[in-house]
Amino acid sequence: MKTDLRKAISEKRNLLTTQEITSKSLKIKERLFNLEEFKKASIISFYISFRSEVQTHEMIKEALRLDKRVAVPIVESEKVLSLSEIKDFDNELKIGKFGILEPKLECRRKINLEEVELVIVPGVVFDERGNRIGYGGGYYDNLLNKMKGIPFIGLAYELQIVNHIPVEDGDIPVHKIITEKRIIICQQTFAHFDKLTVT
Repeated sequence: MKTDLRKAISEKRNLLTTQEITSKSLKIKERLFNLEEFKKASIISFYISFRSEVQTHEMIKEALRLDKRVAVPIVESEKVLSLSEIKDFDNELKIGKFGILEPKLECRRKINLEEVELVIVPGVVFDERGNRIGYGGGYYDNLLNKMKGIPFIGLAYELQIVNHIPVEDGDIPVHKIITEKRIIICQQTFAHFDKLTVT
């Protein structure tokens, strides 16, 4: 079922025009930047968007202009991500594994996961309970499993929200999901959330 959902929603997302992606991503960015969790956080982990994902390039640049410290993923090995701080989006990145931008070797500044105060999470499919389907590699679930106690916020277009996602051992839910239309508060994930209060 996960495979079918991933394929169906990916196909819908890929039908979005460049203009639609830009417009929807801007609305999502505005909602994210107005959240208290974002305003309070000084070190934020962002995914670097590619293809038809909710676009984060401008979000990262704006966060840096706001003097936030920004960490982005590096693929270390099979199913393992580390986080590296970037300071210059335009000059410090190169195409890495899976065709996704990541810091160049000479620009890597590893960040201790315990320092991160907010994680912006990608996904292909989400449900309103915070469950998510990624690309099937388990990379983000493994990363998030090491970072419990801080807010995890998923970014998605409304078309990526479904009624129910089957949950398996090792799946890590998000606390909130931001779409171009709303902010979804995922109550079931509060049990994993003990350092900051979601408002």
